[in-house]
Amino acid sequence: MNERYLSVDQVAEVLGTTVRFPRRLIEERRIEYVKVGRHVRIPESAIREYIASHTIQPRQPRAALKRAA
Repeated sequence: MNERYLSVDQVAEVLGTTVRFPRRLIEERRIEYVKVGRHVRIPESAIREYIASHTIQPRQPRAALKRAA
């Protein structure tokens, strides 16, 4: 159990967003979190999973279209 847990402020900084965004993710239960008393902590692995699942890969270039001569 070597997991590091981040506060909402720390998650916002990692994601480069305002604090409102991770709070909304928590409220909508779109990200895993842990309640420690009245505090909310988010495992780093949950942040990595969220980023990976929302990463859009670039499209592969189409083969050059050949024109009939």
